[in-house]
Amino acid sequence: MIAKLNEFFANVKVEIKKVTWPSKKDTYASTTVVIVLVIICAVFLGGVDMILSRLIRLILG
Repeated sequence: MIAKLNEFFANVKVEIKKVTWPSKKDTYASTTVVIVLVIICAVFLGGVDMILSRLIRLILG
């Protein structure tokens, strides 16, 4: 059991060394894109919600 755990963690260490981590600049750029897209989607969905709410109120009177 302990030998299997040691082998597992040795393999994890080897795989972690293969990972290419993004630079700080790449991380900031990706984060900015995500935040901007979330804001755009929120504004769009909020607008659609407002229009549909008013439409339903007009229909139901």
